[in-house]
Amino acid sequence: MSVQMELSRIIISEINDQQVVYLKEVDGERTFPILIGLFEATSIDRRVKHHQSPRPLTHDLLVAVVDTLGAEFQDVVISELKEHTYYAVIRVLKDGEIIEIDARPSDAIAVAVTCEPNLPIYVSEEVLSDVLG
Repeated sequence: MSVQMELSRIIISEINDQQVVYLKEVDGERTFPILIGLFEATSIDRRVKHHQSPRPLTHDLLVAVVDTLGAEFQDVVISELKEHTYYAVIRVLKDGEIIEIDARPSDAIAVAVTCEPNLPIYVSEEVLSDVLG
């Protein structure tokens, strides 16, 4: 089972190469931190603040490709934690079939906030239990 989360904070540090995004449970109090790279953090921050880029960036490109191919984004699921590494999937509907695309959680979240409207973000209960105890 998965829990719906929403982006609650982005911490970008110019002196550290690991940035942090916090997801908060939509109908609860739990928060879930993820360490991400600077590029993904700035991409997420740019979209949240509605700053446009003069040319498409990587996450904009991915969203445009999926749309152009006639598929429809469904949601993002942070599904597993293995050896201190999170795994996620971006779920896309194409010709009546759900296709799960393997992704880093940071890229999945960046795609979620790039889509209009933003995609739902889910974290598996198992991952939350592993991280939060």
